[in-house]
Amino acid sequence: MNYPVQTPTAPTPQRIGQGTAVEQSRAAAEVQAAVVVAQQCPRNIQSAIAEMRQSCQQMALAERAFYRYPKGGQTITGPSVHLARELARCWGNVQYGLVELRRDDEYGQSEMQAFAWDVQTNSRNSSTFVVPHRRDTRDGPKAVTDMRDIYELNTNNGARRVREAIFAILPPWFVEEAKELCNNTIKNGGGKPLDQRIADALRLFGTLGVTTERIEAKLGRPSTKWLEHDVAQLGVIYKSLQRGEVTVEDEFPEPTKEVTADELTASTQ
Repeated sequence: MNYPVQTPTAPTPQRIGQGTAVEQSRAAAEVQAAVVVAQQCPRNIQSAIAEMRQSCQQMALAERAFYRYPKGGQTITGPSVHLARELARCWGNVQYGLVELRRDDEYGQSEMQAFAWDVQTNSRNSSTFVVPHRRDTRDGPKAVTDMRDIYELNTNNGARRVREAIFAILPPWFVEEAKELCNNTIKNGGGKPLDQRIADALRLFGTLGVTTERIEAKLGRPSTKWLEHDVAQLGVIYKSLQRGEVTVEDEFPEPTKEVTADELTASTQ
């Protein structure tokens, strides 16, 4: 006797709340409306470029336009998610976001999706990834169980994917010009004289316990010979320290003290 073969199906929720049903309907309608608006009001590329240039000339954006973090004994830097979001706004008709597709408390992980979509050209980039509910510490990985901590962990991991998704659908020349303008804005320092900017930088790092000697050791020359690029680099480092992307020890390691022959002899007696 032949028995019918049953195709396994994915489990579905037994009950969908009213809020979830409303959100599903709203999201579908919002997507349709975005496509219609994009077709009726296509972007003006010249206006988008003008708005991007104006935004990148503002210190408030330029100071947050780049990130830094240590990896494999090197410091990785690049355009930040803050710059990506602003460029998406300037370019127009772009939707992006981060969605938690599924949370598995038994295995301690969340399945996430980051996406960016140009609704005018129908260019879309998305990535699905798993975020373990663990945080690396000096004593090894530690489980994260608090709901707020899980949310922040998912958001922090997803921000990098959202950034890459946005940059993937924007024209490369648009992004490169924005990066160059932000770099120039940081170097100009909002019109402040270079001497004043150097003094301000030393004062800010002093509040973090970083001495002038450690900064000079990193840049490879005394503060009296710093150029605009040096101060701009310090500005990016300071913002990365504030955001917790790097630590003072990563950027400004304590110089190793050379031991003289006399000190070595005295220590052995």
